[in-house]
Amino acid sequence: MPTKSSPLDIVPTSLLKACADQFAVIISRLANLSFHEGKFPICFKTAEVLPLLKKSGADRCDPANFRPISNLSTISKVLKKLALAQLRPHLLSSVNFCPFQSGYRTGHSTETALLELLNDVYTAGDDRQCIVVIGLDISAAFDTISHKTLLHRLYAEFGLSSTALDWVCSYLSDRRQYVKIGQHSSGLFDCSSSVLQGSVLGPLLFAVYVSPVGNVIESFGVRHQQYAESQTTLNCTCPCEPATQHKNSTC
Repeated sequence: MPTKSSPLDIVPTSLLKACADQFAVIISRLANLSFHEGKFPICFKTAEVLPLLKKSGADRCDPANFRPISNLSTISKVLKKLALAQLRPHLLSSVNFCPFQSGYRTGHSTETALLELLNDVYTAGDDRQCIVVIGLDISAAFDTISHKTLLHRLYAEFGLSSTALDWVCSYLSDRRQYVKIGQHSSGLFDCSSSVLQGSVLGPLLFAVYVSPVGNVIESFGVRHQQYAESQTTLNCTCPCEPATQHKNSTC
């Protein structure tokens, strides 16, 4: 982990790393208790939200131009990395995890998503079919997640149950955050939905949440690719003479 501390840290990250042999015993004990009881420590459920501009030079007066990055305590990140190491193999191996999700998977990236897309385009072109590429992007994607729906999906479609499901439920519930801009901070407010941007588990939980979307797209005979919150769909079902090429942008 990078040697930078969060304002929410009681112990600086530099000290944790310098005395790793001593702190490892304490943190591992905390992690084992957390996983055994299915509870995420409530003292680690507060986040400091830093609004960062999505693009340099964007209008600072428009809130839509900011991305809310959650600053979390270092020890909470360690606990979530340990949880991720156990959850990820189980979730990714499920038949219900979208095989066309390229984000946050080992061996997958924007490059592999683009290669798959180009292969579909070239194949359709060789078959003299009309090619239509459509890019879909969900606005404020991570903020739209319903905790109730996510937990039901983890249980019903990914087989997460018992203490493991209780732990994820505890991790998502009773979260609070405040916004900090410069030296000014807002009051605390509850987070009734979403997974935190900048968190360890957020991307994986979001990928699980949107996995069923692929089944909907495939039911219409459309090929698709997903990367994090965006999906790129390819329709190659309309033969034409001669082949027509369309200039499109993709996510």
